[in-house]
Amino acid sequence: MSSVLAIAASGMHAAQLRLESSAHNTANLNTPGFHRQQVQQQAAAAPGGVQAHIAQAPQAGVALEGEAVEQIAASYAFKANALVLRSTQSMLGSLLDLHA
Repeated sequence: MSSVLAIAASGMHAAQLRLESSAHNTANLNTPGFHRQQVQQQAAAAPGGVQAHIAQAPQAGVALEGEAVEQIAASYAFKANALVLRSTQSMLGSLLDLHA
């Protein structure tokens, strides 16, 4: 079960980075020559999950509608991973109750 917790925690971290990056892009929307930030993700080795880091996009400019969609998607990804953590905690609690 610890690998499930690690995977969900890494997913929450990646979603948080996506939300922070998108908020940064939105705040700098009107800054001349601003290059938007983007989060790059890749599968992590054992115990699993995702590795995420912020990189600078090659083109200048920010599309506000794209950032709004990114913020919504990051929010849903965070909530989904939080639900996995909550479900895992509930299952572990039930398992301990059975063996106690």
